[in-house]
Amino acid sequence: MPTLLALDTSTEACSVALLHDGRRFVRHEVIPRLHAQRLLPMVQDILGEAGIALSAVDAIAFGRGPGAFTGVRIAIGVVQGLAFALQKPVLPISDLAVLAQRAHREHGAAQVAAAIDARMDEVYWGCYRVEQGEMRLAGAEAVLPPERVELPRDAQGEWFGSGTGWGFEERLAVKVAARDASLLPHAEDLLTLAEFAWARGESVDAEHAQPVYLRDNVATPKKA
Repeated sequence: MPTLLALDTSTEACSVALLHDGRRFVRHEVIPRLHAQRLLPMVQDILGEAGIALSAVDAIAFGRGPGAFTGVRIAIGVVQGLAFALQKPVLPISDLAVLAQRAHREHGAAQVAAAIDARMDEVYWGCYRVEQGEMRLAGAEAVLPPERVELPRDAQGEWFGSGTGWGFEERLAVKVAARDASLLPHAEDLLTLAEFAWARGESVDAEHAQPVYLRDNVATPKKA
């Protein structure tokens, strides 16, 4: 079994998880604007609890976005620095997938419409279905006004709404059986997805640790 480190700073949460010898170690704090100060100490803390050195890690997984521009960049900067120094590969994981995986873990949801508040009156949106314990994308991820979101064309059965984008519930064009708008990406679920990705051989060199913003003009308000 691999030793995997997982990091996420794409939203208000700063989250770290480690898989080693089949055991999981997790740190998760909701600390807006403190990610840069807390991320590396949390990594050291979790490695200390597991009793291993960073060099024992086989790969480093990270939330690639979408999410807060600065937050996503913090994780990628740290991951690239560690991975280059250790000459270890990385596993980029969608934060919308992480949200869907958390809804599956905490709520037993099998079909999840994941949404993150993208500011500028839009949401990051992705629909996922569970397949053998893993949330897999159904369709495409996008950044959209709440009124334009949609489920996959072949959607059937009950769907669960996961993430801060569901704060727009009254405006969202999709109705779900239940929702949890308080959910943020959690490194424990990132770690689960990283295990699947590692088993499929999807790790890449650190230079390919790139963000996925879904939006080109990350800091420019929409034109009226």
